[in-house]
Amino acid sequence: MNSRHLQRAQPHWDWRAAGNFVCGGAGAGLAFFAALCAPAPLLAPLALAGMGLVGLGLFFVWLEIGRPLRAPNVIVHLRTSWMSRESLAAIVLFLLGAGLVLGLPSPAWAIALAAAAFLYCQARLLGAARGIPTWRHPLTVPLLVATGLTEGLGLFWLLGAWAHPPLVLAVPFAVLLLARAVLWRFWRVRLGPDAALPALRAIDGNAPVMHWAGTAAPLAALALASATASMPALETSLLALAGLLATAAGWSFKFTLVTRTGYQHGFSLPRMPVRGVPRTAPVKE
Repeated sequence: MNSRHLQRAQPHWDWRAAGNFVCGGAGAGLAFFAALCAPAPLLAPLALAGMGLVGLGLFFVWLEIGRPLRAPNVIVHLRTSWMSRESLAAIVLFLLGAGLVLGLPSPAWAIALAAAAFLYCQARLLGAARGIPTWRHPLTVPLLVATGLTEGLGLFWLLGAWAHPPLVLAVPFAVLLLARAVLWRFWRVRLGPDAALPALRAIDGNAPVMHWAGTAAPLAALALASATASMPALETSLLALAGLLATAAGWSFKFTLVTRTGYQHGFSLPRMPVRGVPRTAPVKE
């Protein structure tokens, strides 16, 4: 009996857990690119906006905890828990954000490093779910990291295009869009043998959003923006549209991944045991 027909949906992670991945991943990506790419006037506003999204994601996790007053205990398992490591990275990120608010020196490289650490730990948190084929697949972690970075750069253009950052920054955005699409394709193809059929149907149902709204349309908007550089208002609008579409598609994918594809791995019995019938020994040649 094929184990994929015996898989059951996990009952614990719902829209609140998805909210952590949706907001936290995008927020970490935004803080990362704000620290590395934003002009000086935009650094603090964009970095703080990213940290606010990270905090909102963690708030969703807090809503999910059965005993919220014990939430501080999450930090005590750094050796074994990706959730503890994610929380530590968030604390460092928030402390650097507090430094920005208070006018204290917060090195841009430190903000970028803390944001990248948070994004990686969050992706590993989902990848550590060994009982769920769609989550544990080796490509899930790089796909989530690429998605978070794409969303972060999308939000960078959505929120910061009005300040006219250098158009050359659209190049890494296009690279990330293509990288996310390629990783998604390889991930989907290699899920086939193990994932539950309802999970595959949910992924395939979300595929047009990823391919058309999340990749083709933003790339087209970026190409048009580069062709209309002489018209700043139109260029800005196209860059913001590309950022909005790329981010919305990533959020749709992660919400689907967490809430609709979390089917626990079943079991398989290649041969049914029968009382009184000895197991056949392997034939020796």
